[in-house]
This record gives sequence, structure tokens and C-alpha cells, in this order.
Amino acid sequence: MAHRKVASIFTILASTDIEALSILYSNLAGFSSFNAPFSDDAKSKIFWGACLNIFIEDIPQVIIQQQPIQSTYYTVGIDLGTSYSCVGVWQNDKVEIIANDQGNRTTPSYVAFTNTVILIGDAAKNQASMNPQNTVFSVHRLIGRNFNDQEVQSDMKYWPFKVLNKNGKPVINVEYKGKRKYFTPEEILSMILIKMKEIAEAFLGTQVKNAVITVPACFNDSQRQAVKDSGLIAGLNVLRIISGSTAAAIAYGLDKKATGERNVLVFDLGGGTCNVSLLTIEEGIFEVKAVAGDNHLGGEDFDNRLVNHFVQEFKRKFNKDISSNARAVRRLRTACERAKRTLSTSIKASIEIDSLYESIDFYTSLTRARFEELNQDLFRSTMEPVEKVLRDSKIDKSQVHEIVLVEPNKSINPAEAAAYGAAVQAAILSGDTSEKTQDLLLLNVAPLSLGIETAGGVMTPLIKRNTTIPTKKSEIFLLYEGERTRTRDNNLLGTFNLTGISPAPRGVPQIEVTFDIDANSILNEEIERMVAEAKIYHSERKQYAQKIETQNFLESYAYNLLMLK
Repeated sequence: MAHRKVASIFTILASTDIEALSILYSNLAGFSSFNAPFSDDAKSKIFWGACLNIFIEDIPQVIIQQQPIQSTYYTVGIDLGTSYSCVGVWQNDKVEIIANDQGNRTTPSYVAFTNTVILIGDAAKNQASMNPQNTVFSVHRLIGRNFNDQEVQSDMKYWPFKVLNKNGKPVINVEYKGKRKYFTPEEILSMILIKMKEIAEAFLGTQVKNAVITVPACFNDSQRQAVKDSGLIAGLNVLRIISGSTAAAIAYGLDKKATGERNVLVFDLGGGTCNVSLLTIEEGIFEVKAVAGDNHLGGEDFDNRLVNHFVQEFKRKFNKDISSNARAVRRLRTACERAKRTLSTSIKASIEIDSLYESIDFYTSLTRARFEELNQDLFRSTMEPVEKVLRDSKIDKSQVHEIVLVEPNKSINPAEAAAYGAAVQAAILSGDTSEKTQDLLLLNVAPLSLGIETAGGVMTPLIKRNTTIPTKKSEIFLLYEGERTRTRDNNLLGTFNLTGISPAPRGVPQIEVTFDIDANSILNEEIERMVAEAKIYHSERKQYAQKIETQNFLESYAYNLLMLK
């Protein structure tokens, strides 16, 4: 019998993915369950007994979990938010918003670095107060920016993690596995995208290669390109970048059966940005008339006001300044976030934090009136993009048929609206021919003007903002040779069109006309490095998760054996 069991083991091993079992093998002997009170002989028996049980009775389940993912590819929609991210897929003629491994349909946009592993999402946010310097969030506010940008310098005061200057660009400095590491915002964002990709693949049971990703409406070309680079690092083919408020409008209007043309204003106040879109919806055609927004106005700014308020209150009460203590500030911020949510349904919220700083308990309260007073100017600022889209679209307020308040809208889950719309757009771009999507058409606009600098430093727009895209505009440049001041007195060498320039504000991009341009972009080399490192970090996370899962299984198995004695 024993020989047949051993033969069975070798038969299974011969027909099984050895790599899938190697982690199990490598971790069996080092677990606490196999220490005292067993003797060496007893330990060996339990060890091999566990192996036999796993390889003979439970191997089908193990192998199913390790089966290579099918070759069919899905296209998903990802709402990449400042505070939370969400992923959806068009399946069975509807959008499925996919829950993560914690059962939550939205995932915190947090990445944490520990001595053993990189944590992403809920796990990262849950340990933020214990590991604030190595927990990264709000990376949207760094992506595609320069280190010396005023907004970056302002935000750095509120972040417990270090942001340093590298060649004029911000990099994030954290401690990982006992060593200081530097990560670009694109790398951090790619880790969040990898997490969303994993969530989708676990649900679909197949690989995810293509994605439509949402960004704030007024992200410029550099920021949008940085998001595309993050997708590339994460192993995704980004089919399209669309505005979050526009995606939310698709979610809102997909099942609407109203006839005739309707002007819809979409207002989206998120964690880090305020975005407004004005669209005309008619028989499945979503035509964006204008977009506007503030990339530095959202829920986190309200939180910052509360944190500052209570830091000052703590200082008044106890004559101690906690602003330089990252752990205390992180705990206070978490309490402020909770209080803010409470004030949505109550007129007063309590804040109770035991041993906040130097064993001092901090108990206080916040009324809705006081919250509104602290953020009065921020609330007023949210009206500016609304007025701007009305002005740019030349549509009067009386002509707006409906207003969609994305965050508090009852017909669409607010946290899922953008991912919902992105999933619909993803289905269309991947060739879905269902009745609901086949006649749907999205006509988007350029969020910012594209122009050239002319004499005196004046910008002359070639493509004005809110121009329907895709679009093309060419300008003829004349090339002369000679020494005379006036062009007419020199020799005309020829003319050329300057095309293929993405929309961007003045100075980005800068176009230098030379006679011989032949240089490879350093950025591509950097992305290749980031892609390679992302694969390593992803492999480490996967191996660590498998190790913990195996350890839990075997400890449970050993415990059950003890109970049988």
C-alpha cells in the first residue's frame, strides 16, 4: 500500500505543474506547527502524512488554483481614483462591477512597503497608521507633474512619506525590505493598476490585457501620458483614456429611453479632483460639449482642513504640537475622514482617539455647521468649473435638462459610476455588438488648447479647448536660407507641415525644429526598467501570498491531527 501511495505521488508530480508545487515544498518544514511537542520521528510522520494528504486527496483543488489562465482576453474599465479605484467588465449584456478579495467593490488607492512584501489596496490602508512613512497615497497629485509645481510643494506638507527631487521630477522614497527605495509616481500607479488587473482576472478566470482608464477631466497631456505609461508598466494595453465625469455620464445615460436631445451636466467631486462635463445625449450619441475641472479640489482637501483644525485644537488644549509626528497625524486623518462621512447624515460627529500623542487621549466633536465654515471657500470653488462649462458650451442654465451629481446620485452607485462607463466604452472598443452598445457613440473633446508660441511670447491656439476629437490641424512653416532680414529677400528652401502633436498647454510640448533629429527617448528606457521591476515586485507579492496560504493550510492540518489523537 505504501509503495502504491509513493507511486501515486510520483505519478501526480510527473503530470503536474512542478512550479505550482515548489512553493509548497519549500515552505513545509519551517512552520511553527511542526515544532515541539513532537519527537523527530513523530514530526517526520506528520510531515509526510501532510504531504501524502495534500498530494493524494487535495491535489485537484491545489492544481485548479494554480492552473494557467485561459487564453481568452477581456477588456475592462478601470476608474483610477485619487482615493479609491474600481474595475468593471461588460458581461452578459450588462456591466459587472467586480469586488476585490475583501468583498469590496472599490479598492483604496494605497500602496504600502514593509520588510517582507508590498501591500496594495485595503491591506495597505489598514496598516497606514502603523507604517505611515512607507504608505503612499494621493499619487494622482504627483503624476505627470514637476517637483517644483506649487501644488506638489503644498501637498508635500500633508504627506507622511518622502517626496524627493530627481531631475526636476518627483520621486517617492520609502523603505522596503530594510533598504531605501525610490519609486516614480508612474510605478506606484502601476501597482494599483496591477491590483485592479488581478481583481478582474480572479473574477473572470482569464487574462486581462486591454483596459479603458478614467482620469480627471482636466488632466493635461503629460498627466494622461503618464497614466498610459503606468498601464504599460502594469502589463496593460490602454485602449483609451477618458474623463471620469464623461464615463459617469455614459453610466447614467446608457439605459435612458427618453427621446429627443437632452443636455446633461455631470458634476463629479471626488477624492482629489472636481470635474464637470456638459453633454448632449440623443439616441445613444453622447456628445461632450465642454469639460472643466480643478485637479486640486476634492475630499482630501476637506480632510486637510479638518486635520489642521484639530492639530491646532490639540495644541491649544495640551500645549503640544503633533504636526511632525507622522503616526499621530495619520490616526487623526483617519478619524477626520470618518467624521466627515458621519456628517453626511448627522449634524454632529464625535472624534475619540486614545493615546493620540504622548499617552494623551484626544476627545472632541465636530458639527456640520463648523465643517461647512472651515471649507466655505472650497465649496465656492466647486462652482467655477460649472460656470466655465456653461460659458464654453454656450448653453444657458435654463437649457440644461438634467444635472447628475455623481457622488450623491441615487440611480448610480457613486463610487462605481466612472468604472461603469469605462467598462461600457471598453466593450465598444473591443468590438462588442450587443444591442445596448452597438449604437452608442462617444464624441469627446480636447480638455486644453493646443497652440504655438509666436513673437512676444504670445500663444496662438491651433486647436482650441473643447474641440471635438479626434481632430487634426496643420500649420505650414516656411524654411529659408540667406542672411537678409526679410524673408522675401532670402531663398525659399521649402515648406513642411507640423502634425501629430497631442493637446497640451503652452510650453508642453516644446517643439524644436532642427535639420537632423536622431535620438532615442530616455523615457522608453525608463519604462522598460519599470516594467521589469514591476514583474519582480508582482512575483514577490504572489509568492508571499502563496507562502502564507500554504502555512495556514498546514498549521490547520497539523492542528486537526492533534485533535484526532
